[in-house]
Amino acid sequence: MNSEKSISPSQEETADAKTVLQEVYNALNEKGYNPIGQIVGYLLSEDPTYITNCNNARALIRKIDRDALMCELVKCYLDLE
Repeated sequence: MNSEKSISPSQEETADAKTVLQEVYNALNEKGYNPIGQIVGYLLSEDPTYITNCNNARALIRKIDRDALMCELVKCYLDLE
């Protein structure tokens, strides 16, 4: 089974994920954390404690499918879409 087919998000979901990631990044930065390190920690472990509760960031990031988000990040990094 090709897992990429089952987790390809719509354009709307991708836009929502980008907005959520930006808000989470801002909240982590505001609290003095290393936002990139914290987000990567969350993505690798799915442990929500990597994300602050500040500005509801923890609840926001948990609304985004982690696998789909990682798929989009790789596509963006490789300039595939």
